[in-house]
Amino acid sequence: MNIILTGRHLEITPALKNYAEEKIKKFDRYISNISEAIVTLSVEKYRHKAEVLLKVNGVLIQAEGITGEIYSSIDDVVEKLERQIKKYKEKLVSHRKSEGKSSTLPLETTPAIETGRIIKNKRFEMKPMSPDEAAMQMELLDKDFFVFTNVGSGEINVIYRRKDGNFGLIEPLK
Repeated sequence: MNIILTGRHLEITPALKNYAEEKIKKFDRYISNISEAIVTLSVEKYRHKAEVLLKVNGVLIQAEGITGEIYSSIDDVVEKLERQIKKYKEKLVSHRKSEGKSSTLPLETTPAIETGRIIKNKRFEMKPMSPDEAAMQMELLDKDFFVFTNVGSGEINVIYRRKDGNFGLIEPLK
């Protein structure tokens, strides 16, 4: 696993680097195919923040911890990642059990309301996946929606969480 450690408004001391790397390396015991771990440690006034992004077979697992001390922030983010990794592994096992079954998600569209302006632009690699895999990825990232390439159609789709707790899938018309 490749660990990239970055500090914002904070000098990464050898002791801090060793502490963070030791905590992140233990995830190799849970999931052996983690390709990269990006750790960002930052300080803003009295808030010490640790953010970790794990790349596992094209799936991103992300968490952040904010406390008054950088070492406890690292511990906090590690606890959150442990919960997310357990959730990820449980979903992998449940997907394997129900591989023969297929689920259909309701098609729903919502009109876009234009207010404000674009303040952040994000680019990322899109791995082809099924809507079920996209829903799992969206939950691991703890987001309300997820853009992905549908492995069945090859089209770009959006999956989102509805207010009733279910998922919606947006597919383009051909």
